[in-house]
Amino acid sequence: MKKFIVLLNVLFLAFLFIGCAPSVEQDDIIILYTNDVHCGIEDGLGYASVSAYKKDMLLETDNVTLVDCGDAIQGGVIGTLSKGEYLVDIMNQVGYELAVLGNHEFDYGMDQLQYLISKAKSKYLGCNIEYTGKNENKLSEIIPYQIITYDNIDVAYIGITTPESVVKSTPKYFMEDGEYVYGFTSDTKQAFYSCIQKYIDEVMKAGADYVVALAHLGDTDESVPFTSVDVIQNTKGLDVVLDGHAHSVIESKKVQDLDGKDVLLSSTGTRLANLGKLTIDVEGGISTELIDSSEYSKKDEATAKYIEGIKENYEAEMAVVVGKSDVVLTGYTEDGIRLVRNRETNVGNFCADAYRAVAGTNIAFVNGGGIRADIEVGDITYSNMISVNPFGNALCSLYATGSEILDALEHSVRNVEEEHSKDGLAVGENGGFLSVSGLKFSVDLSVESSVVLDGNGMFVEVSGERRVKDVYVLNENGEYVPLQEDKVYTLASHTYMLRNGGDGYTMFQDNELIIAEGISDYQVLITYLKDYLNGVIDDKYQNIEGRITLE
Repeated sequence: MKKFIVLLNVLFLAFLFIGCAPSVEQDDIIILYTNDVHCGIEDGLGYASVSAYKKDMLLETDNVTLVDCGDAIQGGVIGTLSKGEYLVDIMNQVGYELAVLGNHEFDYGMDQLQYLISKAKSKYLGCNIEYTGKNENKLSEIIPYQIITYDNIDVAYIGITTPESVVKSTPKYFMEDGEYVYGFTSDTKQAFYSCIQKYIDEVMKAGADYVVALAHLGDTDESVPFTSVDVIQNTKGLDVVLDGHAHSVIESKKVQDLDGKDVLLSSTGTRLANLGKLTIDVEGGISTELIDSSEYSKKDEATAKYIEGIKENYEAEMAVVVGKSDVVLTGYTEDGIRLVRNRETNVGNFCADAYRAVAGTNIAFVNGGGIRADIEVGDITYSNMISVNPFGNALCSLYATGSEILDALEHSVRNVEEEHSKDGLAVGENGGFLSVSGLKFSVDLSVESSVVLDGNGMFVEVSGERRVKDVYVLNENGEYVPLQEDKVYTLASHTYMLRNGGDGYTMFQDNELIIAEGISDYQVLITYLKDYLNGVIDDKYQNIEGRITLE
């Protein structure tokens, strides 16, 4: 009986403290961080819990700062409809103080980004962002770093944005009069590292006791030599790097810098799966940890109410049913590997077919990085379709030669490997991998890619043997016939790829346009579903069709 009473007491205490933030020392410095939220305002912990956790920390110490490491404002319906403004409003409500630009902060164009930065209460940092144009610098409010004094301790925050932003957003947005005027000190990797080192030295000279990099770089091979690990290994003076871009979950990793000193690296994953917590304690110790919804469930009522008010502005329209599906369309494996970025998938085929049908072209391409959600069995709403194609790109079509088509396919499959994952992690991923409609081809994996890219990751040429073989185009009789290099075909995709060179596709930018800028990407899917499939996705899309064969 006594053991039972003790157990009840333990359970009672556990009930009292569930959802409560752990206590900290009064003089500790607490830096809370998020990255790659991608409009997941109620996913994972949700912004209401982030707000509550910050308030709980402020009850323990005045030394609390909330920061974001990029890609917050794009990736879902709420971002698409408001061009990121609703997300900035919510981040203001939650109490963010510092932020950096991820590549997807640029997705609504420089004018909108300028507006969002001016509206944000958080200060945007970016030490490696440069402007060389002759007009107005839309990013003039961004500063390289911010030093915050906590009692008698100075912490410097240095912002770093990935040079991949040019190719992983919309290249045209970084131009004026056809010339690149916005850049990221990435002419050479040494120029990139030297830029960051310059500001590390500057803040240390100004008296910073600790130097924290707020980075949107990622830690994957795809981003070498501009990863967070590369930065640490090629600089000295950083204490911590809080990172985004790759969606990696890194609670605390030690990486040695140029002097052999350990630097902490941490990243929270994506969509608020975790809230990061960096603690600089009274003895000068530095530690990072990740908090998820199983550890902390408290919600800030004011923030939750604020979010509900914003959702009411658009949810009625988003709930309208536009069709139904008899099958699941997915671009992912069961363990979350994004096959749509390196393999044929049924959701990719559906999207590509939509572009070809609505534009009335011979061929259509859709980039895997632009397909962001599955389509489940049952009713399909307006919201579902925007979630699949959330970027708001416009339908585009043009005339292209068979040779240009071949170059695009070669660029698409340059990273593809025989296996799509190793040790549970994706390999061969490429946001520019193309789902196709109106053609089929094979990929010879024994051939190393000979695609040549420039310093911004833009396609230059194919310098050797091609991996892409046996390319066939669907003719008007429904038969596949060999692609002819000198023949002109009609090609559909979106403005991001065909006009703006998104994902590095430069081969179509000077071509004659048929549709310069049509309906939005998600409206293409809705039109195809309603007008071409009679409102039903049937078992035609149950399985892939062998449009892309890996050999």
